[in-house]
Amino acid sequence: MTSLLLRWILNALALLAVAYLYPGVRVESFLAAAVAALALGLANALIRPILVVLTLPVTIITLGLFLFVINAALFWFVAQVVKGFSVDGFLAALVGSLLYSLVTLVVSWVLPGRRK
Repeated sequence: MTSLLLRWILNALALLAVAYLYPGVRVESFLAAAVAALALGLANALIRPILVVLTLPVTIITLGLFLFVINAALFWFVAQVVKGFSVDGFLAALVGSLLYSLVTLVVSWVLPGRRK
């Protein structure tokens, strides 16, 4: 349970880092970042698999590049839903989702556990 809480806090910090690095993404506070990180996690766990299955032919034709569009769409959707977290447009959502993915990838490498 503490590992999940730590990961959530680090993902919120990663979202703040993305907002700091890229001006197209804005986060008003740590609370907004925490809510957005939770919403992004839920969207990636619940909505993303459905979208991946529904768009499988397009994903195959584009050799997997359409998955970036799905990530950006979910990032943009969460920005529309969560107050205090905003994105300037779809291109900003694409860049923001890529940066967020890279930062959370580095964070997951640093975190102990889950390695076998």
